[in-house]
Amino acid sequence: MAKRGSISGMTHLEKILGGVVWASYILILPLAADPLFDFLQQVFSISISGGTRDALYYYILFGLAVIAFWGYLGREGRSFLNHAGNALAAVGIGLAAFYGLNEILFRLLRMLSVLPPNLNDQAILARIVSAPQSTILILVFLAPVIEEVLFRGYIFGNLLEYNRWAAYLASCVLFALLHVWPYFAEGWDPAYLVAMVQYLVPGAVMAWAFERSGSLWGSILLHGAVNALAVWSVA
Repeated sequence: MAKRGSISGMTHLEKILGGVVWASYILILPLAADPLFDFLQQVFSISISGGTRDALYYYILFGLAVIAFWGYLGREGRSFLNHAGNALAAVGIGLAAFYGLNEILFRLLRMLSVLPPNLNDQAILARIVSAPQSTILILVFLAPVIEEVLFRGYIFGNLLEYNRWAAYLASCVLFALLHVWPYFAEGWDPAYLVAMVQYLVPGAVMAWAFERSGSLWGSILLHGAVNALAVWSVA
């Protein structure tokens, strides 16, 4: 199958609603989630565990993403089914590229002695131990849809209309930054920003899978498969 064209495939309304989801993802929910859960605990005299909070947080994000991009996800699904063979081949190649390029990157970072601890991975591992079912649901099903529709569909797809290199750069850097930003903001340690490098390869491979498969569901499947294998490796 030929590479994806130069248009995003989103309607004007979907782009506007996508901006609302982005604001919710970056600004509103991160600030409002904990106060909201604390308020619910006080009002209903209940205890909401960390695993339940995480699940509810991602359910809300997933719901917002589906509402905003329902038509877009449907069109992308039909595109995937119409070219299922080539799309699945792109997912398989992407999976091999993900692990191959990641191995090269980690070996290089170790040689340069600039491999900082990945606090995001450590936090996820702790959640798997404390709340395995909800964490697996988030990692394998909810997060891939949310992150792919925002980073690849919304950012990469819309920028692809103007400049392919800008689309790759912006989507990869934002994807990497948002995985390390909470930890950097806690102590303003520049070492945490170096950890962004570890997410550049995944961001680039997911964008390639989206472009090559001709459907956002290609990158969603790839993202879910990568996360499922990561969970299996530590289970």
